[in-house]
Amino acid sequence: MRTAAFLYPWDVVGDPAAADRLAGLGIQQVTLASAYHSTRALTPRHPRHRIVTARHAAVLYPPDPARWAGRALRPATQDWTAGPDPFGAAARALADAGLEVHTWVVLAHNSRLGAEHPAAVVRNAYGDPYPWAPCIARPEVREYLVDLAAEAAVRPGALGTELESCGWYGLAHLHAHDKTGGVPLTGAAQYLMSVCFCTVCAAGYTRLGVPAREVRAAVVRALEPQWSAGRAGPGGREGEWAAVEELLGAELARLLRSWRDGAARTLQRAAVRAVRDAAADRFRVLLHADPAAHRCGANVGVDPADVLAHADGVVLPCTGDAAARADVLGPFADRWAGGADCLAGGADRLGGGADCPAGAAAAAGASVTAPGASASTIAANVTVVSGLGGSPGTLAADAAHAASLGATELRLYHAGLASDRDLAAVGDALREIGDNSGQRTACCPAPTGRPDTGGPVTP
Repeated sequence: MRTAAFLYPWDVVGDPAAADRLAGLGIQQVTLASAYHSTRALTPRHPRHRIVTARHAAVLYPPDPARWAGRALRPATQDWTAGPDPFGAAARALADAGLEVHTWVVLAHNSRLGAEHPAAVVRNAYGDPYPWAPCIARPEVREYLVDLAAEAAVRPGALGTELESCGWYGLAHLHAHDKTGGVPLTGAAQYLMSVCFCTVCAAGYTRLGVPAREVRAAVVRALEPQWSAGRAGPGGREGEWAAVEELLGAELARLLRSWRDGAARTLQRAAVRAVRDAAADRFRVLLHADPAAHRCGANVGVDPADVLAHADGVVLPCTGDAAARADVLGPFADRWAGGADCLAGGADRLGGGADCPAGAAAAAGASVTAPGASASTIAANVTVVSGLGGSPGTLAADAAHAASLGATELRLYHAGLASDRDLAAVGDALREIGDNSGQRTACCPAPTGRPDTGGPVTP
Protein backbone atom coordinates (compact mmCIF):
# COMPACT_ATOMS: atom_id res chain seq x y z
CA MET A 1 0.00 0.00 0.00
CA ARG A 2 1.42 3.34 -1.03
CA THR A 3 2.24 5.28 2.15
CA ALA A 4 3.03 8.92 2.85
CA ALA A 5 4.02 10.66 6.08
CA PHE A 6 3.24 14.24 7.09
CA LEU A 7 6.18 16.47 7.89
CA TYR A 8 7.11 20.10 8.61
CA PRO A 9 10.09 21.76 6.88
CA TRP A 10 11.67 22.43 10.27
CA ASP A 11 11.84 18.67 10.85
CA VAL A 12 14.35 18.49 7.97
CA VAL A 13 16.09 21.87 7.70
CA GLY A 14 19.21 21.75 9.86
CA ASP A 15 19.08 17.96 10.34
CA PRO A 16 21.26 16.24 7.73
CA ALA A 17 20.04 12.77 8.80
CA ALA A 18 16.32 13.48 8.62
CA ALA A 19 15.63 12.63 4.98
CA ASP A 20 17.46 9.30 4.97
CA ARG A 21 15.87 8.37 8.29
CA LEU A 22 12.41 8.92 6.81
CA ALA A 23 13.24 7.01 3.63
CA GLY A 24 14.37 4.12 5.80
CA LEU A 25 10.86 3.75 7.21
CA GLY A 26 9.61 2.35 3.92
CA ILE A 27 7.36 5.25 2.91
CA GLN A 28 7.16 6.41 -0.71
CA GLN A 29 6.02 10.01 -0.16
CA VAL A 30 6.29 12.93 2.24
CA THR A 31 3.41 15.40 2.49
CA LEU A 32 5.36 18.51 3.44
CA ALA A 33 3.76 21.65 4.88
CA SER A 34 4.03 24.69 2.63
CA ALA A 35 1.26 26.81 4.21
CA TYR A 36 0.39 26.09 7.83
CA HIS A 37 -1.43 27.48 10.85
CA SER A 38 0.17 28.50 14.14
CA THR A 39 1.50 25.64 16.23
CA ARG A 40 3.99 24.62 18.90
CA ALA A 41 5.74 21.47 17.71
CA LEU A 42 8.13 18.96 19.22
CA THR A 43 11.23 17.97 17.24
CA PRO A 44 12.54 14.99 19.24
CA ARG A 45 15.53 14.15 17.01
CA HIS A 46 16.66 17.51 15.65
CA PRO A 47 20.32 18.30 16.46
CA ARG A 48 19.65 22.02 17.06
CA HIS A 49 16.26 22.35 18.79
CA ARG A 50 13.47 20.48 20.55
CA ILE A 51 10.56 22.93 20.28
CA VAL A 52 9.53 25.05 17.30
CA THR A 53 6.94 27.76 17.92
CA ALA A 54 5.22 28.88 14.74
CA ARG A 55 3.63 32.02 16.15
CA HIS A 56 1.07 32.56 13.41
CA ALA A 57 -0.25 31.09 10.19
CA ALA A 58 2.31 31.55 7.44
CA VAL A 59 3.67 30.25 4.18
CA LEU A 60 6.94 28.35 4.44
CA TYR A 61 8.35 29.62 1.14
CA PRO A 62 8.85 33.12 -0.32
CA PRO A 63 5.44 34.30 -1.63
CA ASP A 64 5.24 35.95 -5.03
CA PRO A 65 5.20 39.75 -4.46
CA ALA A 66 3.43 40.38 -7.77
CA ARG A 67 0.56 38.05 -6.89
CA TRP A 68 -0.17 39.75 -3.58
CA ALA A 69 0.70 43.39 -4.29
CA GLY A 70 -1.99 45.81 -3.13
CA ARG A 71 -4.23 43.11 -1.66
CA ALA A 72 -5.66 43.34 1.85
CA LEU A 73 -5.70 39.57 2.38
CA ARG A 74 -2.27 38.09 1.81
CA PRO A 75 -0.19 35.29 3.34
CA ALA A 76 2.22 36.10 6.15
CA THR A 77 5.83 34.97 6.04
CA GLN A 78 7.72 33.16 8.80
CA ASP A 79 11.00 33.61 10.68
CA TRP A 80 11.17 30.48 12.89
CA THR A 81 12.91 28.24 10.37
CA ALA A 82 16.22 29.32 8.89
CA GLY A 83 16.64 30.23 5.24
CA PRO A 84 14.60 32.09 2.65
CA ASP A 85 12.72 28.97 1.49
CA PRO A 86 12.40 26.28 4.19
CA PHE A 87 9.94 24.27 2.12
CA GLY A 88 12.26 24.25 -0.88
CA ALA A 89 15.30 23.24 1.18
CA ALA A 90 13.41 20.39 2.84
CA ALA A 91 11.86 19.25 -0.44
CA ARG A 92 15.26 18.99 -2.12
CA ALA A 93 16.71 16.95 0.74
CA LEU A 94 13.74 14.57 0.72
CA ALA A 95 13.86 14.14 -3.05
CA ASP A 96 17.59 13.41 -2.87
CA ALA A 97 16.73 10.59 -0.46
CA GLY A 98 14.37 9.08 -3.03
CA LEU A 99 11.09 10.34 -1.57
CA GLU A 100 8.28 11.90 -3.59
CA VAL A 101 7.24 15.28 -2.18
CA HIS A 102 3.68 16.62 -2.14
CA THR A 103 2.63 19.91 -0.57
CA TRP A 104 0.44 20.16 2.52
CA VAL A 105 -1.61 23.35 2.30
CA VAL A 106 -3.82 24.62 5.14
CA LEU A 107 -6.42 27.07 3.84
CA ALA A 108 -9.42 28.30 5.90
CA HIS A 109 -7.68 28.11 9.28
CA ASN A 110 -5.77 31.29 10.02
CA SER A 111 -5.93 33.20 13.31
CA ARG A 112 -3.61 35.97 12.14
CA LEU A 113 -5.81 36.73 9.16
CA GLY A 114 -8.86 36.83 11.41
CA ALA A 115 -7.20 39.13 13.93
CA GLU A 116 -6.14 41.56 11.22
CA HIS A 117 -9.42 41.38 9.27
CA PRO A 118 -12.24 40.75 11.76
CA ALA A 119 -14.98 41.38 9.19
CA ALA A 120 -13.76 38.37 7.19
CA VAL A 121 -14.38 35.66 9.80
CA VAL A 122 -17.19 33.38 10.89
CA ARG A 123 -19.55 34.95 13.45
CA ASN A 124 -21.84 32.67 15.41
CA ALA A 125 -25.50 33.22 16.24
CA TYR A 126 -24.53 35.22 19.35
CA GLY A 127 -22.34 37.59 17.33
CA ASP A 128 -19.03 36.15 18.58
CA PRO A 129 -16.21 36.19 16.01
CA TYR A 130 -14.03 33.15 15.35
CA PRO A 131 -10.69 34.72 14.35
CA TRP A 132 -9.25 31.32 13.39
CA ALA A 133 -12.03 30.67 10.85
CA PRO A 134 -12.20 32.85 7.71
CA CYS A 135 -15.74 32.76 6.30
CA ILE A 136 -15.51 30.92 2.99
CA ALA A 137 -18.79 32.41 1.72
CA ARG A 138 -17.20 35.84 1.50
CA PRO A 139 -15.89 36.65 -2.01
CA GLU A 140 -12.70 38.27 -0.75
CA VAL A 141 -11.88 35.25 1.42
CA ARG A 142 -12.59 32.80 -1.39
CA GLU A 143 -10.38 34.77 -3.79
CA TYR A 144 -7.56 34.78 -1.24
CA LEU A 145 -7.87 31.05 -0.50
CA VAL A 146 -7.99 30.04 -4.15
CA ASP A 147 -4.87 32.06 -4.96
CA LEU A 148 -3.12 30.73 -1.86
CA ALA A 149 -4.00 27.17 -2.88
CA ALA A 150 -2.45 27.64 -6.30
CA GLU A 151 0.74 29.26 -5.02
CA ALA A 152 1.33 27.08 -1.98
CA ALA A 153 0.45 23.82 -3.73
CA VAL A 154 2.57 24.17 -6.83
CA ARG A 155 6.05 24.51 -5.38
CA PRO A 156 9.27 23.49 -7.13
CA GLY A 157 9.90 19.80 -6.57
CA ALA A 158 6.32 18.95 -5.59
CA LEU A 159 4.40 16.35 -7.60
CA GLY A 160 1.01 16.81 -5.94
CA THR A 161 -0.81 18.51 -3.10
CA GLU A 162 -3.15 17.82 -0.20
CA LEU A 163 -5.48 20.69 0.67
CA GLU A 164 -6.57 20.85 4.31
CA SER A 165 -9.39 23.05 5.63
CA CYS A 166 -10.68 23.62 2.10
CA GLY A 167 -14.18 24.36 3.39
CA TRP A 168 -15.90 25.55 6.55
CA TYR A 169 -14.04 25.91 9.83
CA GLY A 170 -16.16 26.26 12.95
CA LEU A 171 -16.17 26.26 16.74
CA ALA A 172 -13.87 23.31 17.34
CA HIS A 173 -10.30 24.60 17.47
CA LEU A 174 -7.23 23.68 19.47
CA HIS A 175 -6.42 27.00 21.13
CA ALA A 176 -3.84 28.16 23.66
CA HIS A 177 -5.11 27.64 27.23
CA ASP A 178 -8.51 26.59 25.93
CA LYS A 179 -11.39 26.88 28.42
CA THR A 180 -14.38 25.90 26.28
CA GLY A 181 -14.95 22.38 27.60
CA GLY A 182 -17.06 23.27 30.63
CA VAL A 183 -20.26 22.34 28.82
CA PRO A 184 -19.86 19.28 26.58
CA LEU A 185 -21.37 19.98 23.18
CA THR A 186 -23.12 17.40 21.04
CA GLY A 187 -22.28 17.06 17.37
CA ALA A 188 -25.47 18.96 16.55
CA ALA A 189 -24.54 21.76 18.97
CA GLN A 190 -21.05 21.97 17.46
CA TYR A 191 -22.68 22.47 14.08
CA LEU A 192 -25.09 25.13 15.34
CA MET A 193 -22.24 26.98 17.06
CA SER A 194 -20.39 26.95 13.72
CA VAL A 195 -23.14 28.46 11.58
CA CYS A 196 -22.00 31.85 10.34
CA PHE A 197 -23.97 35.11 10.58
CA CYS A 198 -21.51 37.52 9.03
CA THR A 199 -23.04 40.08 6.67
CA VAL A 200 -22.53 37.90 3.60
CA CYS A 201 -24.04 34.77 5.16
CA ALA A 202 -26.94 36.73 6.65
CA ALA A 203 -27.76 38.14 3.22
CA GLY A 204 -27.51 34.65 1.77
CA TYR A 205 -30.11 33.22 4.15
CA THR A 206 -32.46 36.06 3.32
CA ARG A 207 -32.06 35.45 -0.42
CA LEU A 208 -32.91 31.78 0.15
CA GLY A 209 -36.22 32.81 1.67
CA VAL A 210 -35.84 33.20 5.45
CA PRO A 211 -34.80 36.52 7.05
CA ALA A 212 -31.45 36.20 8.77
CA ARG A 213 -32.86 37.42 12.08
CA GLU A 214 -35.29 34.46 12.08
CA VAL A 215 -32.50 32.01 11.31
CA ARG A 216 -30.38 33.48 14.10
CA ALA A 217 -33.24 33.33 16.60
CA ALA A 218 -33.96 29.71 15.72
CA VAL A 219 -30.32 28.72 16.20
CA VAL A 220 -30.15 30.48 19.58
CA ARG A 221 -33.38 28.78 20.73
CA ALA A 222 -32.05 25.40 19.66
CA LEU A 223 -28.83 25.94 21.61
CA GLU A 224 -30.29 27.21 24.87
CA PRO A 225 -31.01 23.78 26.46
CA GLN A 226 -27.41 22.81 25.77
CA TRP A 227 -26.01 25.47 28.10
CA SER A 228 -28.09 24.42 31.10
CA ALA A 229 -28.10 20.66 30.67
CA GLY A 230 -25.03 19.79 28.63
CA ARG A 231 -27.10 17.13 26.94
CA ALA A 232 -25.62 14.06 25.37
CA GLY A 233 -26.50 13.62 21.73
CA PRO A 234 -26.90 10.84 19.21
CA GLY A 235 -23.72 9.24 17.97
CA GLY A 236 -22.49 8.94 14.42
CA ARG A 237 -22.56 11.34 11.51
CA GLU A 238 -26.12 10.59 10.44
CA GLY A 239 -27.35 10.94 14.01
CA GLU A 240 -25.76 14.38 14.29
CA TRP A 241 -27.57 15.71 11.25
CA ALA A 242 -30.88 14.15 12.32
CA ALA A 243 -30.51 16.02 15.61
CA VAL A 244 -29.91 19.30 13.76
CA GLU A 245 -33.11 18.76 11.78
CA GLU A 246 -35.02 18.00 14.96
CA LEU A 247 -33.71 21.11 16.71
CA LEU A 248 -34.23 23.54 13.84
CA GLY A 249 -36.93 21.91 11.80
CA ALA A 250 -36.25 20.21 8.49
CA GLU A 251 -36.95 23.28 6.33
CA LEU A 252 -34.57 25.60 8.14
CA ALA A 253 -31.91 22.89 8.39
CA ARG A 254 -32.14 22.41 4.62
CA LEU A 255 -31.74 26.15 4.07
CA LEU A 256 -28.54 26.25 6.11
CA ARG A 257 -27.28 23.11 4.39
CA SER A 258 -27.96 24.58 0.96
CA TRP A 259 -26.07 27.79 1.69
CA ARG A 260 -23.11 26.19 3.43
CA ASP A 261 -22.73 23.26 1.05
CA GLY A 262 -22.87 25.63 -1.91
CA ALA A 263 -20.13 27.83 -0.47
CA ALA A 264 -17.91 24.82 0.27
CA ARG A 265 -18.36 23.27 -3.17
CA THR A 266 -17.64 26.60 -4.85
CA LEU A 267 -14.39 26.99 -2.92
CA GLN A 268 -13.30 23.38 -3.44
CA ARG A 269 -13.91 23.38 -7.17
CA ALA A 270 -12.22 26.75 -7.61
CA ALA A 271 -9.21 25.74 -5.52
CA VAL A 272 -8.73 22.44 -7.36
CA ARG A 273 -9.03 24.16 -10.72
CA ALA A 274 -6.57 26.90 -9.71
CA VAL A 275 -4.01 24.33 -8.61
CA ARG A 276 -4.36 22.42 -11.87
CA ASP A 277 -4.10 25.59 -13.91
CA ALA A 278 -0.89 26.50 -12.07
CA ALA A 279 0.64 23.03 -12.34
CA ALA A 280 2.02 20.93 -15.12
CA ASP A 281 0.09 17.79 -16.01
CA ARG A 282 2.14 15.76 -13.56
CA PHE A 283 0.24 16.77 -10.45
CA ARG A 284 -2.32 15.21 -8.11
CA VAL A 285 -4.84 17.15 -5.96
CA LEU A 286 -6.37 15.58 -2.83
CA LEU A 287 -8.66 17.12 -0.22
CA HIS A 288 -8.64 16.38 3.50
CA ALA A 289 -12.28 15.49 4.00
CA ASP A 290 -15.05 13.97 6.09
CA PRO A 291 -18.03 12.11 4.56
CA ALA A 292 -20.55 14.10 6.64
CA ALA A 293 -21.17 17.30 4.68
CA HIS A 294 -22.23 19.25 7.79
CA ARG A 295 -18.91 18.80 9.61
CA CYS A 296 -16.32 21.58 9.89
CA GLY A 297 -12.61 21.72 10.52
CA ALA A 298 -9.36 20.44 9.08
CA ASN A 299 -11.21 17.53 7.46
CA VAL A 300 -14.04 19.44 5.82
CA GLY A 301 -17.44 17.92 5.24
CA VAL A 302 -18.06 16.82 1.65
CA ASP A 303 -20.46 14.81 -0.45
CA PRO A 304 -18.38 11.73 -1.40
CA ALA A 305 -19.78 11.51 -4.95
CA ASP A 306 -19.35 15.22 -5.58
CA VAL A 307 -15.80 15.60 -4.31
CA LEU A 308 -14.53 12.59 -6.25
CA ALA A 309 -15.94 14.09 -9.43
CA HIS A 310 -13.54 17.05 -9.35
CA ALA A 311 -10.61 16.15 -7.07
CA ASP A 312 -8.22 13.24 -7.54
CA GLY A 313 -9.17 11.85 -4.16
CA VAL A 314 -9.46 12.43 -0.44
CA VAL A 315 -7.49 12.00 2.77
CA LEU A 316 -9.82 10.74 5.52
CA PRO A 317 -9.39 10.75 9.34
CA CYS A 318 -9.10 7.06 10.25
CA THR A 319 -7.51 7.11 13.70
CA GLY A 320 -9.50 5.01 16.14
CA ASP A 321 -11.10 1.60 16.25
CA ALA A 322 -12.58 -0.47 13.45
CA ALA A 323 -16.00 1.12 13.83
CA ALA A 324 -14.52 4.62 13.49
CA ARG A 325 -12.72 3.62 10.28
CA ALA A 326 -15.86 2.06 8.84
CA ASP A 327 -17.87 5.19 9.65
CA VAL A 328 -15.44 7.32 7.64
CA LEU A 329 -14.49 5.01 4.78
CA GLY A 330 -17.86 3.38 4.21
CA PRO A 331 -19.60 6.33 2.53
CA PHE A 332 -16.77 6.61 0.00
CA ALA A 333 -16.57 2.90 -0.77
CA ASP A 334 -20.36 2.83 -1.14
CA ARG A 335 -20.10 5.33 -4.00
CA TRP A 336 -18.29 2.79 -6.16
CA ALA A 337 -20.14 -0.10 -7.76
CA GLY A 338 -19.31 -3.15 -5.74
CA GLY A 339 -18.01 -1.16 -2.76
CA ALA A 340 -14.39 -1.93 -1.91
CA ASP A 341 -14.19 -4.45 -4.77
CA CYS A 342 -14.73 -1.58 -7.21
CA LEU A 343 -11.86 0.34 -5.67
CA ALA A 344 -9.72 -2.78 -5.78
CA GLY A 345 -10.33 -2.97 -9.52
CA GLY A 346 -8.45 0.27 -10.06
CA ALA A 347 -8.44 1.51 -13.63
CA ASP A 348 -10.67 -1.32 -14.89
CA ARG A 349 -13.61 0.22 -13.04
CA LEU A 350 -13.31 3.71 -14.50
CA GLY A 351 -16.25 4.74 -16.60
CA GLY A 352 -17.98 1.60 -15.36
CA GLY A 353 -21.49 2.98 -15.17
CA ALA A 354 -23.54 5.47 -13.22
CA ASP A 355 -23.11 3.61 -9.93
CA CYS A 356 -19.41 4.55 -9.91
CA PRO A 357 -18.58 8.24 -9.38
CA ALA A 358 -16.20 8.18 -12.31
CA GLY A 359 -18.86 6.80 -14.60
CA ALA A 360 -21.57 9.10 -13.28
CA ALA A 361 -19.36 12.15 -13.57
CA ALA A 362 -18.31 11.20 -17.08
CA ALA A 363 -21.96 10.88 -18.08
CA ALA A 364 -22.54 14.40 -16.72
CA GLY A 365 -19.53 15.80 -18.56
CA ALA A 366 -17.48 16.36 -15.39
CA SER A 367 -13.72 15.92 -15.08
CA VAL A 368 -12.78 12.36 -14.17
CA THR A 369 -9.69 10.22 -14.24
CA ALA A 370 -8.79 9.40 -17.80
CA PRO A 371 -9.36 5.85 -19.12
CA GLY A 372 -6.37 3.71 -18.38
CA ALA A 373 -5.40 5.83 -15.36
CA SER A 374 -5.78 5.01 -11.70
CA ALA A 375 -8.99 5.30 -9.73
CA SER A 376 -9.60 8.07 -7.22
CA THR A 377 -7.32 7.99 -4.21
CA ILE A 378 -8.94 7.14 -0.87
CA ALA A 379 -6.16 7.70 1.67
CA ALA A 380 -6.65 6.54 5.26
CA ASN A 381 -4.94 8.99 7.63
CA VAL A 382 -3.89 7.36 10.90
CA THR A 383 -2.06 8.90 13.85
CA VAL A 384 1.19 7.09 14.66
CA VAL A 385 2.24 9.29 17.61
CA SER A 386 1.42 7.46 20.84
CA GLY A 387 1.36 10.68 22.83
CA LEU A 388 -1.34 12.05 20.53
CA GLY A 389 -3.57 9.01 20.83
CA GLY A 390 -2.05 7.03 17.98
CA SER A 391 -1.36 3.31 17.89
CA PRO A 392 1.76 2.61 15.81
CA GLY A 393 1.92 -0.93 17.19
CA THR A 394 -1.32 -1.87 15.42
CA LEU A 395 -0.55 -0.02 12.18
CA ALA A 396 -0.29 -3.11 9.97
CA ALA A 397 -3.61 -4.49 11.14
CA ASP A 398 -5.30 -1.09 10.99
CA ALA A 399 -4.01 -0.53 7.44
CA ALA A 400 -5.27 -3.95 6.35
CA HIS A 401 -8.69 -3.17 7.78
CA ALA A 402 -8.75 0.23 6.06
CA ALA A 403 -7.84 -1.42 2.75
CA SER A 404 -10.69 -3.91 3.18
CA LEU A 405 -13.02 -0.91 3.50
CA GLY A 406 -11.80 0.67 0.27
CA ALA A 407 -8.71 2.67 1.27
CA THR A 408 -6.15 2.73 -1.52
CA GLU A 409 -3.35 4.56 0.28
CA LEU A 410 -2.09 5.28 3.79
CA ARG A 411 -1.15 8.55 5.49
CA LEU A 412 0.87 8.71 8.71
CA TYR A 413 0.44 11.60 11.11
CA HIS A 414 3.11 12.70 11.93
CA ALA A 415 6.67 11.52 11.26
CA GLY A 416 8.30 14.61 12.73
CA LEU A 417 6.39 14.47 16.02
CA ALA A 418 6.80 10.74 16.68
CA SER A 419 9.26 9.27 19.18
CA ASP A 420 12.02 6.88 18.11
CA ARG A 421 9.98 4.00 19.50
CA ASP A 422 6.91 5.04 17.50
CA LEU A 423 8.96 5.34 14.31
CA ALA A 424 10.50 1.92 14.89
CA ALA A 425 7.00 0.46 15.18
CA VAL A 426 6.00 2.23 11.97
CA GLY A 427 8.98 0.79 10.13
CA ASP A 428 8.15 -2.72 11.34
CA ALA A 429 4.52 -2.30 10.26
CA LEU A 430 5.41 -1.02 6.79
CA ARG A 431 7.78 -3.94 6.27
CA GLU A 432 4.99 -6.31 7.26
CA ILE A 433 2.59 -4.59 4.85
CA GLY A 434 5.21 -4.79 2.10
CA ASP A 435 5.88 -8.48 2.77
CA ASN A 436 2.16 -9.24 2.59
CA SER A 437 1.20 -7.22 -0.45
CA GLY A 438 4.19 -5.54 -2.08
CA GLN A 439 4.73 -1.80 -2.17
CA ARG A 440 1.72 -1.39 -4.47
CA THR A 441 -1.09 -3.88 -4.72
CA ALA A 442 -3.94 -4.20 -7.19
CA CYS A 443 -6.08 -2.00 -4.94
CA CYS A 444 -3.43 0.66 -4.61
CA PRO A 445 -2.07 1.47 -8.10
CA ALA A 446 0.37 4.29 -8.53
CA PRO A 447 -1.22 7.51 -9.76
CA THR A 448 -0.86 7.55 -13.54
CA GLY A 449 -3.18 10.26 -14.76
CA ARG A 450 -4.79 13.58 -14.11
CA PRO A 451 -8.60 13.89 -14.19
CA ASP A 452 -8.88 16.79 -16.58
CA THR A 453 -6.22 15.90 -19.13
CA GLY A 454 -5.22 12.28 -18.78
CA GLY A 455 -1.59 13.32 -18.66
CA PRO A 456 0.94 11.15 -16.83
CA VAL A 457 1.69 11.48 -13.15
CA THR A 458 4.92 10.25 -11.63
CA PRO A 459 4.23 7.33 -9.25
